[in-house]
Amino acid sequence: MSTPRLPSDPAILVLGAGPAGLACAMELSRKGHACTVVERDAQVGGLAKTLTIREGEHTFLTDIGPHRFFSKNQYLYDFIEDLLHEEWRKVPRLTRQFVDGKYFDYPVNFGQVVKNLGLWRSARIGIDYVLARLRYGLLKKPMRTFEDYVVANFGRSLAEFSMINYSEKIWGIPCADIHPDWAKQRISGLNLWSVFTKAIGLGGKKGPKSLVDEFYYPQFGTGRIYEQIAKHLQESGTTITTDSEPVKVRHQGDRLTEVDVRTPDGVVTVKPGKVVESVPITRFLELLDPPPPPAVQAAAKNLRWRAQIYLFLTLDKEQVTPDNWIYFPQQDIPFGRTSEMKNFSKDMCPPGKTSFFIEFFAFETDALWQMSKEQVLDLVMPYFEKWGFFTRQEIRQSYLWKRAHVYPVYDSTYKDNLAVIRDYLDGFQNLIYVGRPGRFRYTNQDHSLEMGIIASRMILEGRKYDMDTVGAENEYFEKGPIYEKRI
Repeated sequence: MSTPRLPSDPAILVLGAGPAGLACAMELSRKGHACTVVERDAQVGGLAKTLTIREGEHTFLTDIGPHRFFSKNQYLYDFIEDLLHEEWRKVPRLTRQFVDGKYFDYPVNFGQVVKNLGLWRSARIGIDYVLARLRYGLLKKPMRTFEDYVVANFGRSLAEFSMINYSEKIWGIPCADIHPDWAKQRISGLNLWSVFTKAIGLGGKKGPKSLVDEFYYPQFGTGRIYEQIAKHLQESGTTITTDSEPVKVRHQGDRLTEVDVRTPDGVVTVKPGKVVESVPITRFLELLDPPPPPAVQAAAKNLRWRAQIYLFLTLDKEQVTPDNWIYFPQQDIPFGRTSEMKNFSKDMCPPGKTSFFIEFFAFETDALWQMSKEQVLDLVMPYFEKWGFFTRQEIRQSYLWKRAHVYPVYDSTYKDNLAVIRDYLDGFQNLIYVGRPGRFRYTNQDHSLEMGIIASRMILEGRKYDMDTVGAENEYFEKGPIYEKRI
């Protein structure tokens, strides 16, 4: 993508061309308001971009991890269908956990658990659930942590088998230190009783409705959504500058006044009317001149991010598994999740080939973060060869990428620290901060798109909306219908 010259005084400056920033720019463009978009990477899409890997005559496509699309908002389906048309396709979902050499459906399939674990362990799960309901229900034990929440809703045995271990692998901290907001945001309304009643057909409309048994996915990767948005924006007069990032944000009183942007041609100073930003919130505070008050800086230092390492393998093999993605919750397995892009769309791989995307969760201080591609490959191969997934001889090429600021850590103090920061940032009348990094909120791409759309309405209508209502439904976050395409 080209890097056009930045205007000196854009009416609206969007920092970050991820889902939230691009959705905001697209909605503004549809209403006749051009803006300027600045993106640090060479490619738009943020964590939802699709990478192109060329190996001679063969081309492989991969998302940065598994990106399925589901939403309770019909407007978002229409928004994307208008961009992709026939490329917007429905895909059957298969998601499983791999534990002790056996597959378990995710979310939990009660009948399968009984079959795989046996009657005694299954009975233990049921007894623990009853005890947990007595303790947290009848005796009113408070749910102060993520551990409390999942034990209360699934019992100790099933929580440790299916949720606690994987959550600790993601966040790198004990579940007793994870805020219950993580559970309320991701699995609210889901518990062992709802899973059981669904399994025996008694759940009716009150049980988890679909758990997203299928989802929409672009033919050539989820990044096509954002590539098409960028194309429409450029055609309508919006400036998008890639390989560029803000290095200083000046402010006076209650307004941001100037932004220094490092571009391939040097540092450019712009004077925006309004700023919509999705830079990691802690990084954005570091850009401010003058710096934030000491209390705000202290709160920012107490917010933590989880990074990710990605190992991508191209394979001379027809298929590894039929799964879209697989979770590996056991702590002794170094990686947390894998995905096979061919199972999202056959056009993600050449005929007769496949690929395998392996995700690791880490802090930037971890030894894993410092490993080379060869070291990471050596780390994982004994597992995949033992399980019969693939051999070294079947690997064509391997690729390693690392990304910081991927997951905002919901530790026990994050909410208080974030409140201090938001109170300060909300004092800037011409600033709107959006998206997973911008709001320090774990969101899916549909929630980030919705935040961007809301940001555009805040600008167009001159009023404020509560961003925290996005994705805050009091139900399991993957529950809901898959809307049909318009005819």
